[in-house]
Amino acid sequence: MKRADIADLIKRYIVLVAAIIGCVGFGWLSLDHSPWWLFAFIPCAIGVLIGIYDVFQERHTMTRNYPIAARIRWLAYDLRPYLRAYIVEGDLEDTPYSVQARNLVYARAKGRGGTMPFGTELEVGKAGYAWLDHSIVPAGTPEHHPRVEIGGEQCSKPYSASILNISAMSFGSLSARAVEALNWGAAEGDFYHDTGEGGVSPYHRKHGGDLVWEIGSGYFGARDRSGHFDAGKFSDTAQADQIRMTEIKLSQGAKPGHGGMLPGAKVTEEIASVRQVDVGQDCLSPRGHSAFSTPMEMMEFAAKMRELSGGKPVGIKLCVGQLHEIFAIMKAMRKSGIYLDFIVVDGAEGGTGAAPLELSNHVGMPLRDGLIHMRNALVGAGLRDKVRLAASGKIYSGWSMAEHMAIGADWCNAARAFMFSIGCIQAQRCDTDTCPTGITTQNKWRQRGLVPEIQGKRAASFHRETLHALSEITAAAGLEHPRDLMPHHVSLRPEALEADTYDSAFVFLKENVLIDDPGETIYERHWQAASADTFRPAEEIPLSQINAVRQAHSAA
Repeated sequence: MKRADIADLIKRYIVLVAAIIGCVGFGWLSLDHSPWWLFAFIPCAIGVLIGIYDVFQERHTMTRNYPIAARIRWLAYDLRPYLRAYIVEGDLEDTPYSVQARNLVYARAKGRGGTMPFGTELEVGKAGYAWLDHSIVPAGTPEHHPRVEIGGEQCSKPYSASILNISAMSFGSLSARAVEALNWGAAEGDFYHDTGEGGVSPYHRKHGGDLVWEIGSGYFGARDRSGHFDAGKFSDTAQADQIRMTEIKLSQGAKPGHGGMLPGAKVTEEIASVRQVDVGQDCLSPRGHSAFSTPMEMMEFAAKMRELSGGKPVGIKLCVGQLHEIFAIMKAMRKSGIYLDFIVVDGAEGGTGAAPLELSNHVGMPLRDGLIHMRNALVGAGLRDKVRLAASGKIYSGWSMAEHMAIGADWCNAARAFMFSIGCIQAQRCDTDTCPTGITTQNKWRQRGLVPEIQGKRAASFHRETLHALSEITAAAGLEHPRDLMPHHVSLRPEALEADTYDSAFVFLKENVLIDDPGETIYERHWQAASADTFRPAEEIPLSQINAVRQAHSAA
């Protein structure tokens, strides 16, 4: 055998050999000197047995070639996320929420406000840095509990909502105690709690917090045996006083166009009862809705939901994708005369319990971009005064709220931030049913650590302190209500040493311009491709023609 082969053999089996030597040595010491050496002998003996098994098993190549040592590698790989989070990761690294962001939420959940000493740690000269342009004459009495009225002329029961609310998270993906805690916080803080598409559970109802009932493509809680929408079941639930609005989920930022699935192992008898599905069977949300397939049909379905709920506001939630589709929705509202009461734009940076990596990383439009496009669609189509607009996706602070309200949002929703407020530590084990905090598991033992009354108070505290921070920002801009924030109040550094306000960095359309003169906008080909009768694009204007218009505008 060559020397190199001998060296390689030693490397591969050195841990097993060390275990054998330890086993022999400690065994001799325990027999000849003291039985206390058995405490060292036993782990060595177990190591030898595992090593012998590794050598002869055939399932894993690494353990077959590197007995015991490969298992140490597995352990290090399993511990890597935790070691990184607690030892390696910097305070400002986004993975997906930075340590600084999480600490801010934790502090506000405990009523500490979230102050910091010695100045910002952000690189203010770096591309991508944004800031509020404050006024030399700040407002003296900003609104500390700002609200927004939702519900147009076709709605008989409008709703006055807080401008910060809990975004959609279903019972099933969240535990019973987590849902309870969030609703306790909503009731305490006077804000709403979106049910997610998993139906309205007893835990949503227990503490009486305001609810927005989200209806996804699975129609959970409002479906017949074949999985189609059941008007009677919907009406029975939607007319409850606690449910203040209903929402049609078209897509989710973290996995747009994917639908969703709750694994059968998590579909308990209780979850099956709430969702009206079979116990122990995979609970599937189809990619698309069966109740409608065109923009006009969607408007008619929304009108039907409004009527069945007793006149409560109805809206849609979506992650913006192909632009002609959002213009098709605008055209459908104008053609049908049926208006949505609100639209929630979900950003691609939004979270989920589980999604294919490719969809989370590369499908869907980020929130800022999607929100601006939706705002432009509503304003350009002359519908902004009829439809409220909300932003959802990585909202966790007064600044993130101010930034998105400046570019068009009437209010903001947050999911993961409220999860942090009730104890989430970003372990990222939501899809394994082994959440260490009991928030995203159906395991009763793990849920035991979460006390709804205690954690609910923290959710309410986070909400209160975040709105207080927003009021401070609003006052600094010389304004009394966040609705008065405009694109020119926020500046962005797109490149190092360059900066401009949002109304110069991005395109913001004027009222009715898509109706009066779409050729004057960058959206002309998308507007012309949109139809109220289909989500499919019509024949588009050539891109070369659009570029010519853009160049003319730039020259002007």
